[in-house]
Amino acid sequence: MKKKNFIPIAREVIETEIKSLKKLKLSINQSFNKAVEAIINCKNGKVVISGIGKSGIIGKKISSTLASIGIPSFFVDAAACSHGDLGQISSNDVLILISFSGESVELKNIIQHAKRNKKITLIGIVSKKNSILYNSSDIKLLIPNVPEAGPGKIVPTSSTITQLSIGDALAVSTMNFRKFGKLDFKKFHPSGSLGAKLKTAEDLMIKDKKIPFINENILLGKALKTMNKFNFGVLVVRNSFKKTSGIISDGDIKRISEKNTNIKNLVAKNIMKKNPISINKDMLITEALSIMNSKKVTCLCIHNKKMKNKTIGILTIHEILNANIR
Repeated sequence: MKKKNFIPIAREVIETEIKSLKKLKLSINQSFNKAVEAIINCKNGKVVISGIGKSGIIGKKISSTLASIGIPSFFVDAAACSHGDLGQISSNDVLILISFSGESVELKNIIQHAKRNKKITLIGIVSKKNSILYNSSDIKLLIPNVPEAGPGKIVPTSSTITQLSIGDALAVSTMNFRKFGKLDFKKFHPSGSLGAKLKTAEDLMIKDKKIPFINENILLGKALKTMNKFNFGVLVVRNSFKKTSGIISDGDIKRISEKNTNIKNLVAKNIMKKNPISINKDMLITEALSIMNSKKVTCLCIHNKKMKNKTIGILTIHEILNANIR
């Protein structure tokens, strides 16, 4: 087989799809606002998405994205709705139907079901204005009728890209309104590499009676026994008011022992590092690791809100590495 250069074809496909997205961008109007508001106000129901063929595949992805940001959502197969699955769509639901032509036979029964139930809000994502779906929708998201990429322009490419993009825009707009951030996102992604990246200091910190606290007036001989007992290689020093005043690491003790022959009689507050680095319990582990790297430390104190001198936990490099976070 002769070697052929497919790079120009790839670039042409991508360029065609870019032009389609530019048309979509210009087509966004007040109907989009209404669609976002319908999703936001769907508090007693679900966001049900349906479609057929490639539009159905796009619908599954949009539904999955909405669910990942805390919007109760699922996909229902349009063909299956003609054989009993219409029962999954009920009052107070927001129903999003996706179809390039808006004339797919499989959608007609779903549309009729929605129109019979006045409490179902029907959002149509469609490219054909004079279609059953467009005319029946309560909220009409008319996306541009764009040329498909490739020979004959028959394979759904540009059309599915625009459908997917409008779905992403709906999801991100909803996130923006609800101020849905990383910590919220973490609740729905507890596992996998994404879940690991979204872990916070509170998730991995050593807390309660496991924190190696010592009083700042204690002699180092007794402090060493505490360090050996907890085996974290660090001691958190507090004053008589139980406010954190410093930190002592095993590295500090090694350096001091090189200069002093009798370190056991030294007082903790005289050798501790004052004002230890403390981070909020809600800080992402990835950010905490970055601080460790930049400050060249292997342990951080953890506090809640703005109470930096009230240590509620410690985070060591070992906990981070054991959680497989790099």
